[in-house]
This record gives sequence, structure tokens and C-alpha cells, in this order.
Amino acid sequence: MSPNEPHPTRYRFCPECAADLDWAPAQEDGGIKFRWRCTQCTFTLWNNPTPVLAAIVEQDGQVLLARNAAWSGRMFALITGFMEADESPEAGVAREVFEETSLEVLETHLVGVHAFERMNQVIITYHVRTRGEVKLSPELVESKWMALEDIKCWRRGTGLALADWLRSRGIEPQWMDLPQT
Repeated sequence: MSPNEPHPTRYRFCPECAADLDWAPAQEDGGIKFRWRCTQCTFTLWNNPTPVLAAIVEQDGQVLLARNAAWSGRMFALITGFMEADESPEAGVAREVFEETSLEVLETHLVGVHAFERMNQVIITYHVRTRGEVKLSPELVESKWMALEDIKCWRRGTGLALADWLRSRGIEPQWMDLPQT
């Protein structure tokens, strides 16, 4: 009996030979594993999680939250972005904060690493201290500085990291209710 087939990948055809990809078993280290595999050649789509960097941006005792231009509604979240090749996570989070907010990162401290399975991501979250004036990139349409006690966390992804960080500051996190997806 095969495991449930996952949501369709964005890839339908093999990048090596253009044949169909099929959700199929094969012997790997640790036993039989189901993955997207080419029906004609030896290609396997590993579909490993993507590393995403997140920043809890703190300045003058407040945390910056921002709203992404692509999001519907008025949800605010941490500054996030993808790590680049040949870049350390610390350098990447400083780059993302600067690119999206124009703030200069003075210090970085690892908060934690959390799985965000729905998006097939691993989120590496840092607390960063910054200086400067916020000037948003076109990716972001709105931002606000919040007192730590007023922040509400969501129960996935960056919200879990933010809750851990708040607890480390002696603040029990407040949780927002989101629709189940």
C-alpha cells in the first residue's frame, strides 16, 4: 500500500528527458520512499524544504511587523526572505531586512528553526537589532512598530518563533485565531 500522494508538485515533467513524473516508490537509505520520479530515466524530484530567513526586527524596544503586497487582508508578519547561494544565514537576514525596510542591522541572534510544512519550508529566525528609518520596498505595503506585549502570534511558521522569542523576554504570547487551511 502506498502512502497518500501529496499535493501535486509544480513539476509535471522530468527536467532531464521530459517524460512524465510519477509518485512512485524506490529503495533508499532507511527503506522504501515515495517521491516524484521520472517514468523513463533515473531522475528523482527530492522536493526538499526551502530555507527561509525570518527577522524579529527590534528597535527602541519595539518590533516591526509588515504586510506583504501579495497578501489579501491586513495580516502583519515578520520580515522574511529566501537565503541566497554563497550567503550565511546571518548575512542573509541582514540583507533581507535592509532590502525590505532600509534598516541597518547592528546585531543578529538566532532564535530558532521551525518547520513550516504547509509551504515545504524550514524557517530560520533571528532577532535583529536595527537602526534607521523604515522605507519599505515594493514587496511590502504597510508596516507598524509594536510593543512586545501587544503582539499576537499565529500558530505556524514565524508565529512559533516569535512566541519563543517573546517567552525568552518573559512575555507569555497572545495567539490570533486564523481560519484552518
